[in-house]
Amino acid sequence: MVIGYARVSTDKQELLRQEDALKKYGVDELYTEKMTGTKSDRPELNKVKLRAREGDSVVVESLSRLGRSSKDLLILVDEWEKQGITLVSLKESIDTKTPTGKLLITVLSAICQFERDITVQRTKEGLASARARGRKGGRPKADSKVVEKAIKLYHAQTHSIKEIVDITGISQATLYRELKRNENK
Repeated sequence: MVIGYARVSTDKQELLRQEDALKKYGVDELYTEKMTGTKSDRPELNKVKLRAREGDSVVVESLSRLGRSSKDLLILVDEWEKQGITLVSLKESIDTKTPTGKLLITVLSAICQFERDITVQRTKEGLASARARGRKGGRPKADSKVVEKAIKLYHAQTHSIKEIVDITGISQATLYRELKRNENK
């Protein structure tokens, strides 16, 4: 079976161009939706995942229709490959059944890993640079006087936690952490 999937990001956009291309390709079933590609949980894409079986092909007009993230796309392609499902992208001329299609997916996977490694490297370099300038990193400590006020309000039992957080500007987590610390003294 050949399953088509088309997606646009907003209700105002039209699916006609994608639908025409997929019908011309010869899809047996067509799933369409109007939803952002940044969400991995999309109802129609979920139906495609459930419907596709070993030996089936999933056809899209463009890889970007499956998702915005290279990582999410590659995870999906890997899942389908393990299930014996072929991905065909018309725009990029990728068919994971062919050696060239497999190569292109492998290259995309390598680029995705490279991007991730570069991001990790830059983060480490930035942290090291900041430490060399005397910065410790992390969140700034809450003002001890403000924390003290929050604890007094809590013990007075005149305000809810939400009100204490709103009045003092400290987070609920900070309040609870400081209450626990005071309890253990």
